[in-house]
Amino acid sequence: MSTTQAGGGATVRRLLLGTQLRKLREARGVSREEAGYSIRASESKISRMELGRVGFKERDVADLLTLYGVESEHERATVLGLVQDANASSWWHEYGDVLPTWFQNYVGLEEAVAEIFGYEVQFVHGLLQTPDYARAVIAAGGHVTEPAEIERRVEVRLKRQALLTAERAPRLLAVLDEAALRRPWGGRELMRNQIDRLLELSDLPNVRFRVLPLGSAGLSAEAGAFTLLGFAEPELGDVVYLEQFTTALYLDKPAEVAEYRQAMEGLLADSLDPEPTRDLLRSVRQEL
Repeated sequence: MSTTQAGGGATVRRLLLGTQLRKLREARGVSREEAGYSIRASESKISRMELGRVGFKERDVADLLTLYGVESEHERATVLGLVQDANASSWWHEYGDVLPTWFQNYVGLEEAVAEIFGYEVQFVHGLLQTPDYARAVIAAGGHVTEPAEIERRVEVRLKRQALLTAERAPRLLAVLDEAALRRPWGGRELMRNQIDRLLELSDLPNVRFRVLPLGSAGLSAEAGAFTLLGFAEPELGDVVYLEQFTTALYLDKPAEVAEYRQAMEGLLADSLDPEPTRDLLRSVRQEL
């Protein structure tokens, strides 16, 4: 099993364990505040546990099971058996010095999903970037100036890209605003190489890439770039990821997720089909 798969597996187990604990708590009629008190923690800690965004202590999980009235040894053993797998270290932990916690959460989710829907306005999607393009974008951000840190961030981006050719690769559907193709990050040659990379990746069976042309109003994405993550496990709901300058939002309420799914459908309707997208990529490349 590859490192990528192992990391994704740990994330799925955290999500499944958190979901199971939430269902047990709700079935028992216990509030998050009461649950937190029982394990000497806060209500917000229970919330993070149920969302699979923190590690789990076996003692805490055992105490919660007792609070929730789970007495069957078999059922307790099944739930507690998830704890060790859920706490397994993932490859990105070694990059903790350059990756904020809120983005580590995203990387874990990204590796656990069955499908990724992304809309980008300013940049090529991170999973589709060349090393030079990634380096130019990271450096242009201004808040990372040390060459060593820039290189470590590029390494992370390249390791994430291994996901697209893994044994259980997710389906990626990326919509890119044409303006991003015409923004000369790092110069003309760099952008030509980036477009070549997009043409190459568009041949992968699990990758669908479309361009939203400049002539389109693009009203379906008036709120800006977003990523929608879908899981194969029926117990896990979809998540919308919205990245901001110093943090990120994770939306998982069904009504909110449905709005972004509708927005993605609108973007697909407004964007070019795969072959016209490839024609536009070649045209932009010739103009560079």
